[in-house]
Amino acid sequence: MARRENSEINAGSMADIAFLLLIFFLVTTTMDVDSGIARKLPEKSEDTPEVTIKEKNVLDIVVNRNNQLLVENEYVQVADIRRLAMEFIDNGGGLSAPKDDQPGKPCDYCNGAKDPESSDHPTKAIISLQSDRGTTYGMYVSIQNEIEAAYNELRNKLSLQKYKRRYDDLLKDYKDNPTENLKVKIDFLKDSYPQIITEPEPIK
Repeated sequence: MARRENSEINAGSMADIAFLLLIFFLVTTTMDVDSGIARKLPEKSEDTPEVTIKEKNVLDIVVNRNNQLLVENEYVQVADIRRLAMEFIDNGGGLSAPKDDQPGKPCDYCNGAKDPESSDHPTKAIISLQSDRGTTYGMYVSIQNEIEAAYNELRNKLSLQKYKRRYDDLLKDYKDNPTENLKVKIDFLKDSYPQIITEPEPIK
């Protein structure tokens, strides 16, 4: 009986197909890009003056390894952070820091309770967020988002009162058409409610 010879398989076309599939998946696959939290670090200064900070001008937020939140030693939920931060920042219970040899001034745009036991002025209000090394990243970002939202909401209110437009809308307009007039308005709102956030070393 005659032996049948095995016919060779042409692998050239298989390589072409694999190459085309590779290109197809590279073109059609979307890559998720992780976006971080926008924070501008201060520039290094050789002569950093010592500044005395009153305890009442610091809002302490602590989150432990079980994702439990303490604000001024009281248990709260993430949903409470924005309200508590706004009440603290906008309190207006005292004077601003002296500037250019001028004495401090009361906050004439603050709508807070003016509690003498809370922050003196938005330009002095510091939010301290201390996390634990076991705190989940999602929890940490959620708290940061609420703090950011508190500042934006306060800026929106002041912007509507002064310019009849929201701070968010001014930012969009400036992105589309950056003008000096818009920049002055945005800088004023940022200076009125500056983001002063400190993050101590995480708890071990």
